[in-house]
Amino acid sequence: MADMERLQKVIAHAGVASRRKAEKLIVDGKVTVNGKVVTELGTKVGKNDDVEVEGVPIDKEEPVYYLLYKPRGVISSVSDDKGRKVVTDFLPEVKERIFPIGRLDYDTSGLILLTNDGEFANLLMHPSHEVDKVYIAKTKGIPTKDQLKQLKKGMTVDGEYLKAVHAKVTSTDSKKNTAIVQIVLHEGKNRQVRRMFESLGYPLDKLKRERYGTLDLHGMNAGDSRPLKPFEVKQLRALAEKTVE
Repeated sequence: MADMERLQKVIAHAGVASRRKAEKLIVDGKVTVNGKVVTELGTKVGKNDDVEVEGVPIDKEEPVYYLLYKPRGVISSVSDDKGRKVVTDFLPEVKERIFPIGRLDYDTSGLILLTNDGEFANLLMHPSHEVDKVYIAKTKGIPTKDQLKQLKKGMTVDGEYLKAVHAKVTSTDSKKNTAIVQIVLHEGKNRQVRRMFESLGYPLDKLKRERYGTLDLHGMNAGDSRPLKPFEVKQLRALAEKTVE
């Protein structure tokens, strides 16, 4: 049957564990299908089968993938206990239980991806993947070439090692004493770009993520979203898998 899938793939897609870990869970007898323990790795299941991992039912929604141009002043989460706007508020028509892949700070705007595919999200967030994330920063003050080199060399901020892949000044305003800097990261640590510039003595006025891998915000305004095309999902997966063992 065409809609039957391997059990470990179904578990990985639900975000419970990586495919390798899912295989171990099956072999260890931690997975049941329709109430029966299954330890056979080749087992295939369909939409009507009830799969449980360690007694917890898993969700078997069709995978969906969205790109959102996140405005400033929005939380990269599915809910907020303070009642602030969250990224999923901008996709009210999506019925699947989507969540953001990684996060952009409250005050940072730009490209963020949302999905219900846990395996895809884990792949993109894997620390060894090298998907370019391109940011445009407006700095208070104009960084020197040597300081930009420092960003590429790497620096320790609050005990954490932070590094950019690339950084260049694209324009300056000497009257206002501001600069526009393009910075490329592979990692995505908490408030990374802001912390790096602050440690050099240049607080940021604005920060926007313009590009994620092969994706950009072309033709979009803040708050706009669109589903990813199948070839875009494939490209991102291929980029990430290049560097993940």
